[in-house]
Amino acid sequence: METRAEIPFDTLIEYVDEETDHWQQWFAQQTPKVLEINMGVDDLATVRDLLMHIFLVELRYAERLLGEPVTPYDRFQTASLEALFEVGKDARMKLTAFLAGATEKDLNDTVTFETKSAGTRSASRRKIVAHALLHSVRHWAQIATALRQHGFPQDWGHDFLFTEAMK
Repeated sequence: METRAEIPFDTLIEYVDEETDHWQQWFAQQTPKVLEINMGVDDLATVRDLLMHIFLVELRYAERLLGEPVTPYDRFQTASLEALFEVGKDARMKLTAFLAGATEKDLNDTVTFETKSAGTRSASRRKIVAHALLHSVRHWAQIATALRQHGFPQDWGHDFLFTEAMK
């Protein structure tokens, strides 16, 4: 019998929640100009733009998984920092709700959807959950790097090694 080492999705969600909470507290202590730092990415020019992207991607994939209407991208263009972080919190609650009721068949079912930059894609629901979480982690790393380069260091370790989500 083959033994597989796995990390449960709820552990990864807890890690993303923990990291996002650190960021929310950190941004609350910064000058608003930190949100306007240039990220050097085409349509995600500023830190604020990338924050919106992180949270809207989390939300839109969670909505797809639950069979809900998908929130339009332009809905949150003027959202406050607090409102943006609420979108992320809502998205991860929806991911958790999906996973709580998902069967193995549900996780293996394929969903076809439109993306903003890659056209029509298909993926299993399991892959969509993994993508939503890893997408966030990847972009948080971009933000951390850009902010450090502009003189805004953070006071916590971002790596999974430092999370309380897993011992």
